[in-house]
Amino acid sequence: MKLPFTTDQFLRVFSEYNQKIFPMQIIFYLAAFSAVYLIFVKNKYSGKIISLVISIFWLWVGIVYHIIFFSSINKAAYVFGSLFILEGLMIFIFGFIQDKLVFGNGKNIYSRTGIIFIVYALIIYPVLGYFFGRVFPYSITLGLPCPTTIFTFGMLLLSEKKMPLAILIIPLLWSILGFTAALNFSVYEDFGLILSGLIGFVMLVIRDRRIKLRAEAA
Repeated sequence: MKLPFTTDQFLRVFSEYNQKIFPMQIIFYLAAFSAVYLIFVKNKYSGKIISLVISIFWLWVGIVYHIIFFSSINKAAYVFGSLFILEGLMIFIFGFIQDKLVFGNGKNIYSRTGIIFIVYALIIYPVLGYFFGRVFPYSITLGLPCPTTIFTFGMLLLSEKKMPLAILIIPLLWSILGFTAALNFSVYEDFGLILSGLIGFVMLVIRDRRIKLRAEAA
């Protein structure tokens, strides 16, 4: 796929972004680990807080990364940014306002897969990037599109109730589009992006179908 920008331009956007928003990267990781903690040590506000964290990540990527930074080399970033903002709003409304996202460690294949995706997004992804030569300020970490998408699929697999299919569409589309583009720049850690997107989407659709059938049977 031919892209409208060069590898140098692509990497320079990461450099400018990382330097200008620092130390937000640290805050994102603290928020992410806090959200994961609330899955295992639940309280009555856990679902709302986790949903708020995830929605803020998507809104941030849409507004700050795509529209403010990435649009300088690719005008399609306005479209990408709008989609990320839409995803953030859907999660905010469904999970925070309506309080319909319930999270928990069900110790089933969905939860175990979700934990794998979360560990990959928060730890393995940046470590692989480091060994592939992407050190600060060129590092790709949470708060940027690809690790945020992987993290989201991991968290949604740890949810316990049926969710609107619309919430899954944009992360799936980005997992495909982001991976295709990343191959042009040898971002090999994004193999985890496409896997989390395809596997996560299929598993969530199957799980939600089973939840619906159980509800109808009851």
